[in-house]
Amino acid sequence: MEVSRIRALRGPNLWSHHTAVEAIVRCSPEELSINTIPEFESRLRALFPDIGPLQATGHDDAIPLARVFELAALALQAQAGCPVTFSRTTQTLEEGIFQVVVEYTEEDVGRLAFELSEQLCKAALSNSSFDLASALNALRELDEDLRLGPSTGSIVYAAVARNIPYRRLTSGSLVTFGWGSKQRKIQAAEMDGTSAIAEAIAQDKELTKKLLDAAGVPVPLGRTAIDVEDAWNIALEIGLPVVVKPKDGNQGKGVTVNVTTREQLEAGYAAASEFRDDILVERYLPGNDFRLLVVGNKLVAAARRDPPQVVGDGTHSVRELVDQVNKDPRRGSGHATSLTKIRFDDIALASLAKQGYDADSVPAKGTRVVLRNNANLSTGGSATDVTDDVHPEVAARAVAAAQMVGLDICGVDVVCDSVLKPIEEQNGGVVEVNAAPGLRMHLSPSFGKGRAVGEAIVAAMFADGDDGRIPIIAVTGTNGKTTTVRLIAHLLTTSGLRTGMTNTDGVYVEGHQIDSGDCSGPRSARNVLSHPDVDAAVFETARGGVLREGLAYDRCKVAVVTNIGSGDHLGLNYITTVEDLAVLKRVIVQNVADNGVAVLNAADPIVAGMANNCTGAVTFFAVDSNLPIMAAHRVKGHRVVFVEDNEIVAVEGKLTQRIPLSEIPITRNGTIGFQVENVMASVAAAWATNISWDAIRKGLKTFMNDSDNAPGRFNVFNYRGATLIADYGHNPDAITALVQAVESMPGNRRSVVISGAGDRRDQDIRQQTEILGNAFDQVILYQDQCQRGRADGEVVALLRSGLANAKRTTDIKEINGEFIAIDTALSTLGEGDLCLILIDQVEEALSHIAKRIAEG
Repeated sequence: MEVSRIRALRGPNLWSHHTAVEAIVRCSPEELSINTIPEFESRLRALFPDIGPLQATGHDDAIPLARVFELAALALQAQAGCPVTFSRTTQTLEEGIFQVVVEYTEEDVGRLAFELSEQLCKAALSNSSFDLASALNALRELDEDLRLGPSTGSIVYAAVARNIPYRRLTSGSLVTFGWGSKQRKIQAAEMDGTSAIAEAIAQDKELTKKLLDAAGVPVPLGRTAIDVEDAWNIALEIGLPVVVKPKDGNQGKGVTVNVTTREQLEAGYAAASEFRDDILVERYLPGNDFRLLVVGNKLVAAARRDPPQVVGDGTHSVRELVDQVNKDPRRGSGHATSLTKIRFDDIALASLAKQGYDADSVPAKGTRVVLRNNANLSTGGSATDVTDDVHPEVAARAVAAAQMVGLDICGVDVVCDSVLKPIEEQNGGVVEVNAAPGLRMHLSPSFGKGRAVGEAIVAAMFADGDDGRIPIIAVTGTNGKTTTVRLIAHLLTTSGLRTGMTNTDGVYVEGHQIDSGDCSGPRSARNVLSHPDVDAAVFETARGGVLREGLAYDRCKVAVVTNIGSGDHLGLNYITTVEDLAVLKRVIVQNVADNGVAVLNAADPIVAGMANNCTGAVTFFAVDSNLPIMAAHRVKGHRVVFVEDNEIVAVEGKLTQRIPLSEIPITRNGTIGFQVENVMASVAAAWATNISWDAIRKGLKTFMNDSDNAPGRFNVFNYRGATLIADYGHNPDAITALVQAVESMPGNRRSVVISGAGDRRDQDIRQQTEILGNAFDQVILYQDQCQRGRADGEVVALLRSGLANAKRTTDIKEINGEFIAIDTALSTLGEGDLCLILIDQVEEALSHIAKRIAEG
């Protein structure tokens, strides 16, 4: 078995809505059925008993090794605690070659599962060992390292529940919610609206206390010490006992409480100095330690925090009691679990010594033994929810503290006997205000019910009904994609929306190009969705990006499929038939939002059939409104767009809108058939985004199909009285549409310049010139830089063979080089002639043509 071409599908894809890892697996003839491999399954189950049932991939009973590889990769992740359920193995047309797809929740975990699955299968084949425990542990540890912690995770889960899309920007806790101009970001439990100044204030505990005191919030007395001697003087000044802590610490690091002697103070000062140079000494407030969580202007949760402790049973030592507590599955070594294991370190030993114990002491039954003086969860403490007990005055002080500092999400630490009555009545106070507070104690307290703090944070970022989404219009098909994308984007812009666009020419935001080259894949789409100035996005969706990585989004507002026709690029990446291509192209239709619309070409039966795969509404378009599928759709009151009396007509129930083709320059008064189809698709897409008809009409009237606005898409020039047409047509369907278009235009002598891409099938290359040979007097064949694996001269030879039975062509030339071929064609033109130039290097070729026109 050989595993190759492993790639991550990071969005909805050919196989499913799930993120997944895909690989090509080659099996030898004897591996096509594990039933023919003696004792293979018994050895496999001995190595991995929980692999589950092994099922065949097809109609027969044969279970190829590739299928075992798939099931093992899924089961290994599931056994390691990853919530994965989807996997699939598909036989390609090549004997022994399979496509294997397995869901993942963390990409690196999915990739590791593939590696371990391959090792497992080979171990079962060779009857060698496989360390299952180590494999599962490696997957589990990697997953724990990569997955979101409980605080960030709770916010993400709350956003997902509200249908708000999210994307992790780093492997840490920096997450963006929503798209474009509606996006918001968090870093753990901190919003993007929180200023750096507010965070800096919260870190400066002395400044925080001054501000809180000014706001009438009770705080303990104290100040920063210059040295140990000054610290002792401060302690005597404000009165013992005191607290010694770093001025800008966090998570209770370096904090020593209830200091009553010079020796304790010196030890506390030294402990705090390990974290910061500036040491704060303040009055120790007796009572319980409470954490109050404020989001916006509301108190959303409160918990009493208790220090890490054990209760004696008269039998076990302190160390043994700690080990028992740490066996609680809720306790882990980091922040991924709801509780943290109690650490048995020097601080714990010192705390024990104060109580007259050491690690091996056996405390009496019922005796509480404290392992630390501070109650932070990160040091092994516990929490009890007290949200329902908080007095309104206590809540008001917490909100005032958060707002005085300027924190949108704020953890307010209060020390007092109880939150049932005002802080002032208990001589309590606010001892700290924390930015990016941990949420674990509120989500999964040790005692009491968890609170919906993630939901509260999401509600503070997004108003009710706001899902953070901008309209996404995805466009795919065999031909017409780029023009349709550009026209839709123009219509959206005309309506006042700041529009982002990706296509095979680049990435554009508000009409400005921010990237160049073929940008029709998911990476470019994600860049647009990340742009803060984008109100709507239009994406050309090419087959390559969907195959390599899937879609860049979970759902789109509108999916447009222009056509499938006879297809293109068939034979590549196991897409061998028009039906295969249609399955791939319909991925955008399958991922239309429930309130979205699929815009489908009713004149193309394969495209029209995609309506059955759409969970949203469907708009059909076709020139002929009498097509049965169009008529039936219209009768049901659904949307259709067609041509009647030389007008674009849009109908929904009793609503009818008409736009004369004479007012749509791109169609040249309706004579360019494929442009009429592009306009119908664009109108239907704009209609689906609720753009006004006035904006649609204005946009259609102002969209010019020139080399600046739509380079390489039927750009028409005048050269010495001859008509030049430059187009990027590169498959038989496109050539047919171009021939139909130029036949409606005047031209005495007609010539065409053409090359072919080497990654097409032989018949697709030949068919292009078979079509052209019946419409042009002169054909200039050129060899360019798109040989793509073909031998020198092979593409031109295939093109020439297509002209063998040409009915019109009498002059055939072969040229080496695109620009030389263009110059050759121009040199033969006379007034009234017509020349179609099928360009390959779009920008360079158009620039070359413009230069020749300028030279006259």
